[in-house]
Amino acid sequence: MSYFFNKVLKGKSFDDAIELVTAELKKEGFGVLTQIDVKETLKNKIDVDFKKYKILGACNPHFAYKALQSEDKIGVFLPCNVIVEEHENGDVEVSAVDPIASMISVKNDSLGNLASEVQQKLIKVINSLN
Repeated sequence: MSYFFNKVLKGKSFDDAIELVTAELKKEGFGVLTQIDVKETLKNKIDVDFKKYKILGACNPHFAYKALQSEDKIGVFLPCNVIVEEHENGDVEVSAVDPIASMISVKNDSLGNLASEVQQKLIKVINSLN
């Protein structure tokens, strides 16, 4: 089982990809709570050069609330991470966590359907990117 879904976007800039994925997440009820600029962080902290790479912390509050009601420690898996990275050839790849792969270690049957619903929404986001 893979732990993520992804798509390579041809002809999109890194910044355009960030805007596009943010808009598509919004259509599925997700907001971006956090943006971690890995390139900038690595440069500032350990003075290394790294490719453009951002981690977007996406959250659908309705699903997060339901999950937290079922399992109060589920917050260790929240928010759902989506990464945007630029490859050497200029292509931009967007990847999203598979919530089912994340939840497999949690022994709580009530989370199964919830994880499936979130999975379908994130797959829809990735598939809609062009």
